[in-house]
Parts: sequence; C-alpha cells; structure tokens
Amino acid sequence: MEALLAQPRGFCAGVVRAIEIVERALEIHGRPVYVVHEIVHNRHVVERLREQGAVFVEDVDAVPRGAVAVLSAHGVASRVFRRAAARRLRVIDAICPLVAKVHLQAQRYARLGRAVILIGHAGHPEVEGTRGSVDGEVHVVASEAEIEALPFAADAPLAYVTQTTLSLDDTRQLIAALERRFPGIEGPDVDDICYATQNRQAAVRGMAEKVDLLLVVGARNSSNSNRLREVASQAGVPAHLVEEASEIDPRWLDGVERVGVTAGASAPESLVQGVLARLARLGSLSVRELDGPTENVTFRLPLAALRASVRESRHASEVSLPAASPV
Repeated sequence: MEALLAQPRGFCAGVVRAIEIVERALEIHGRPVYVVHEIVHNRHVVERLREQGAVFVEDVDAVPRGAVAVLSAHGVASRVFRRAAARRLRVIDAICPLVAKVHLQAQRYARLGRAVILIGHAGHPEVEGTRGSVDGEVHVVASEAEIEALPFAADAPLAYVTQTTLSLDDTRQLIAALERRFPGIEGPDVDDICYATQNRQAAVRGMAEKVDLLLVVGARNSSNSNRLREVASQAGVPAHLVEEASEIDPRWLDGVERVGVTAGASAPESLVQGVLARLARLGSLSVRELDGPTENVTFRLPLAALRASVRESRHASEVSLPAASPV
C-alpha cells in the first residue's frame, strides 16, 4: 500500500500563533495561565498546554479575579471583554487575525445600517464570537432553506460575512443564493475563507483522483477538518476523520492500494506521523508527499498585550521581552 501525504496540511499560522501566545504567557507569568475555551480545536494540543500549566475554562467568570486570561483563537463576543474587565483580568487575545478581520467587516456593515447575514454553523465558537462582536442584527445561515426563510424584503439593506473555515464550494452556492434573493446585498465573496482552509481543500481535491481512501487527521469539533472529509466525499472518495492513529479501522483498508492522508489546521504533525506508523504496522507501506504550495504566512504575537499583562504583574521587573517578533 502507498500513502500519499497532502501538501499543505496541519497547523496554520493562526494556530501556531495561538499556541505560542499561551506558551509565552506561561513563560512570563508561570502557572497557572487561564485559557477561555479550547485555544484551538485539538485535545492533544490542549492536553500538552495543560501539562505546561494552562487551565482551560468555559467562562471568564471561572477565572480568578486579577489572573491572566488568554482568549481563544476562534474569537469571543464583546461581552466577554466587558466581563473580563469587570473581573480585572489581564487579558491576552489570541484571536486569529483572519477571524478578527471578519469581526471588523461585520461591525463596519452594522455601523452603515445594514443587517448582517453570517454564513456559518450556529453554535461554533467562531460564529458565536463574530455574532457577539456586532451591535446590531445578525442572522446565521448554513443552507439555502435558511436563506429563503430570512425575514427581509428583497431591497432591504443587508451585508454578509462568512465563517473562515467553511467549504469553498458550499459557501459560493450560499453567496449566490443570497445575491439572487437580495440583489443589493454587499459582502466579500469567499475572501473571508482563510488561506489555510482554501489550500487544504484544494490539496484534497487534487488528491482525490489518486487515492482509494482518505484519512483526515483532526478533531471532531474542528470545522475545517470536517470540511476536508466532506470535500473528499463529494469527490467520490471514502473518507474518515480520525483524532489519532488508534481510531483507524483495519477494515477500511480492504482493497485499498493508495490511501491519502491530510490534517486539519489545528492538528499537529506528530499525529500524522502516528497515522503513518499505524498504517505501516497494518501492512507494507511506502510514503510519498505530493507537491503543493509552501505556506510561509506568519502572524505577529500581540506583544503589546503581553507587555501590558507584565506591567500589571507583581513580577514585571523580572521579565524582558523583545521589541517585536513574528511567529
């Protein structure tokens, strides 16, 4: 059996930045540093940070007054910042810059008097954070039926933004449906879909015709990982989402000569290597990495926020940070 490795795969720049923010905060302040929600959607990443001293909570009210609180890469609602300020928390926002861009777009549309349509999955942390960042009307849609049910006249002042981790093809269809029903609607086309999501989906599409099976390494609550599995399925390739190598069912490999392997944007490469090791144990295996774009995007750390939290710390005099540093 041959395993084809997708390129690119795994960590994106936003995930790398978020993890490093937690690690730097731990270096500066020591244990514990509190993280509101999963910093990224991967329990292996969360467990590793927990071992280093991060404490994960679901609500800022669970953070002791005056403590350091890192906010999720998925972004949070404005009310979270207000509650954190009321508790005098030393906040470090790890929001992915591409998600922050969506927040700013939605806020701008609302200021212009437009009701905002958010294309995304209701209940996902990124969607709830975007919705909660807007002072105004926000409607979440994930299907053409939900678009048809929107309570607006055809000429209503509307705008749309999108969750960053959606399927490109599905999002284009939903945008087209919005534009058919509301000809005057404004929005950014699919520009809000993050570069890493686009690249990983394109890699899976290119791989689909070469493999008999696709394994996606990623968490079940990871939107971008689920979209990779869907992209393969839509191309006619059986696909399974696995959080780790032990979840591979040997029966999936019956009659398979080539298996594709990719990973969602919050899955570490160590899990991919674990999948390859298990495949090798299940039979003779050769591995080939496919060609694909090299991602060299980096996002700077929020050093101003790290410095501010240091100044408020009793141990500020013991800490020194560089003037600026990319991830």
